Amino acid sequence: MNKLCSSLLLNTAIGLVAPATTMAAGSISICSVSGCSETASPWGWSRYADTRYPIVLAHGMAGFSRVGPLDYWYQIPQDLARNGADVFITQVASFESSEVRGEQLLRQVEDILAITGADRVNLIGHSHGSHSIRYVAGVAPDLVASATAIGGPNTGSPVADLVDDLRTSEVGDALELGPVLSSVLNGFFGLVGLLSGEAYEQDALAGLASLTTEGAADFNARFPAGMPALNDPCGQGAAETNGVRYYSWSGTRTLTNVADVSDYALSLTSLAFNGEANDGLVGRCSSHLGTVIRDNYRMNHLDEVNQMIGLTYLFETNPKSVFRVHANRLKQAGL
Repeated sequence: MNKLCSSLLLNTAIGLVAPATTMAAGSISICSVSGCSETASPWGWSRYADTRYPIVLAHGMAGFSRVGPLDYWYQIPQDLARNGADVFITQVASFESSEVRGEQLLRQVEDILAITGADRVNLIGHSHGSHSIRYVAGVAPDLVASATAIGGPNTGSPVADLVDDLRTSEVGDALELGPVLSSVLNGFFGLVGLLSGEAYEQDALAGLASLTTEGAADFNARFPAGMPALNDPCGQGAAETNGVRYYSWSGTRTLTNVADVSDYALSLTSLAFNGEANDGLVGRCSSHLGTVIRDNYRMNHLDEVNQMIGLTYLFETNPKSVFRVHANRLKQAGL
């Protein structure tokens, strides 16, 4: 009798565990202008994030897809794939104008659609990546189901204004700050691109110009979809334009984890905002695009993508959970 009971208990346990460990997971692929390659897929946990269309991640300025063990979207793609999402991590130039980066992303979106057979994609862009996804949604709305901006400098950043003013000042001219910055950043991030499997031309000054208040205003005049009205800059934009759903979220706390050295740098750059709530690089109102999910997470600019290496605020929702819930939001919307 004891053996029979043990056998029944064992079979029951196996029956409970097996579906969780054998459930089909989503997938993770890394893309560039030269194509996409699928990485090892994690174990499937659920279908919670199983969106109708693939999720395409677009990194920000100074970003990359993956360099060795370093992942720009730290553990986020893995979490989404475990919960059923097909995730494509794109790579564009770390430093370039919004338009050049947008064209690079567009070519990868076209490749992703050809690979998957999907009709459209769900674009998610962080920081300068918000301009990239807005560009693609603007020039090819028929390829985009949704565009989500995370910590996006949609009306520019005072930090970019400050650096640009310094570069063009008498002191900046005397020190040849522009050429020095351009040379150092272009060279370093050209190397980063090579290490992550891509060789893009870099243009730090073009990237900087795109994120100034003036540069962002010029971009917004050509790609206004999802932007709040000019007379209500801290409001919400249109939830849907040309068949594309627009969403955004951001944070407003700079010092979130004393063990994260990047927090101290972001606390310093936050001084450029003169008291406006910000994440260290982007103001709260500047982050607004389409439906604003939340604009005051206790996260800084890097926490928003679970950096550095997951050192975020202990008493705030984990960034991975924010992405996972958003994927389910897209799923429930039929996207």
